[in-house]
Amino acid sequence: MKIEVLAIGKTHSACFREGIGDYLKRLTHYVQCRIVELPDVKLGANDAARQKEAEAKAMLSYIEPSDRVILLDEHGNEPTSREFSVLVQRLMASGAKRAVFVIGGPYGFAEPMYARADMKISLSRMTFPHDMVRLVFAEQLYRAFTIMRNEPYHHD
Repeated sequence: MKIEVLAIGKTHSACFREGIGDYLKRLTHYVQCRIVELPDVKLGANDAARQKEAEAKAMLSYIEPSDRVILLDEHGNEPTSREFSVLVQRLMASGAKRAVFVIGGPYGFAEPMYARADMKISLSRMTFPHDMVRLVFAEQLYRAFTIMRNEPYHHD
């Protein structure tokens, strides 16, 4: 199975790009994983609904019918690192070719994304910049694989 993280816009901060790159490199020992950055849709705060719809259209055009789609959403289940590791392990065993974890734009997701999603998870009840979400999520993916392999990275 391949794991892809689908996000709107580029990672702007060099320190975040470097950290994300480090975790993606570490992940190559376990799984094919990459971050796919779709172009920004900037319509402004007065057009939040239209912006979410435009982002959903772009995301849905990327997602294949056979993909397992997991939204990173503030209203999703908030797993521990060990629970997330079990979730990733189940995805790997599901037989799907690709798991796509989706990071929404600044206003969240439009209804078509919720309708397409297989599940929603939350990294925290707090709000983070999207660059930081990418870094934290890449680290949690790496952590999940080290937990699966009983490697000395995660400590309870």
